[in-house]
Amino acid sequence: MALPLFRWSCRRPAGLSAYLRFNKVIEIRNQSVVKNQASLSCVVSGVRYCSSDREGHRQTRKVVVVGIPNPFIWIRTKFCFFLIRAYFDKDFCIDEFTDGAKQAFSHVSQLLSQCQFKELEGLVAKDVIGKLEEKCVDLPLSYKKALSADSDDIMYTTPADVGFCYENDGRKFVSILMRFWYLTSARLPEDTMEGAQIFQVAFGKNGEKPESKRLLTANYEFQREFTEGVTPDWTITRIEHSKLLD
Repeated sequence: MALPLFRWSCRRPAGLSAYLRFNKVIEIRNQSVVKNQASLSCVVSGVRYCSSDREGHRQTRKVVVVGIPNPFIWIRTKFCFFLIRAYFDKDFCIDEFTDGAKQAFSHVSQLLSQCQFKELEGLVAKDVIGKLEEKCVDLPLSYKKALSADSDDIMYTTPADVGFCYENDGRKFVSILMRFWYLTSARLPEDTMEGAQIFQVAFGKNGEKPESKRLLTANYEFQREFTEGVTPDWTITRIEHSKLLD
């Protein structure tokens, strides 16, 4: 039976034998995120993080990120996930995939920040690694630092798009574009970072100067080949860091 609907996005990466394995998250992060499975047309109405010290015990209010859902994208991605379960992988779970994508994003972004391109082999498509090397060679140190996203600084994650690809030789692929919002303390120039919101995050005891953190976005595309007999793993085929790797 043919798929009733799918989006053609035939962009198979070179070196598709390089795969990224996802491991299920076993650690509960110390942050509060407004979880909404819808994609966002606009994100972040506010971020707040406060702390105080009472009798030596630190009291902390957790970060909250509020997103505005786009109903059309939400319905479309939900339908695509149904197609994945119906025609490709009956055990596919978007929650487990999202957890794995967060881990992959944090790990790969830290390697990218340190320009460890050799370490990206096997995780990111070879042609993408080559493009990243060209973009990163002249990046200022502050920009390289801003590429790194610690797992605790990832404020919000959502699927932005899903694509299906059938090739003439019978090979078939699924790609999922994930969008991440994360905080960075890297010092970035105001004139080149227009549109990125800044929030004051207070750490330590009262009277100390608060640390300024900026909320940035990144898009990572994950692709898996579902051809029979192929190892069931995912590879990163697209990396975009808004305002940093334009």
